[in-house]
Amino acid sequence: MTPHNELRLLPWSGPDGKPCFLSTDDTGGPLSRLADTTETAQLNVGQEILGHAMDVLADEEVETEELRLLARDLATALRDTLRVAVSRGHRLPALDPSTPIEANEGLRLSAAAFG
Repeated sequence: MTPHNELRLLPWSGPDGKPCFLSTDDTGGPLSRLADTTETAQLNVGQEILGHAMDVLADEEVETEELRLLARDLATALRDTLRVAVSRGHRLPALDPSTPIEANEGLRLSAAAFG
């Protein structure tokens, strides 16, 4: 295994709202597994909220307060999804900039890379 020298952005914030990071070479460790599970749950919640949003937006008589709550939930889900995307993006293998684009197109990721 190649040594891992990058910090993993975790899918939660610290008590002060600042990002939390994990430094480990063990992608199967307990904290890494908890982060993976949390990311999956956050993405699932985002999907559920998106489905709910589509229903709410189709209702022409929706109340302003419900739209406000929906906007808050969507913003939270988007924040979580972006954090997952950044975290996973940092863990993707880097492409060699000196390699022609055609050679890099053969890069294959396992399904696990996408949750």
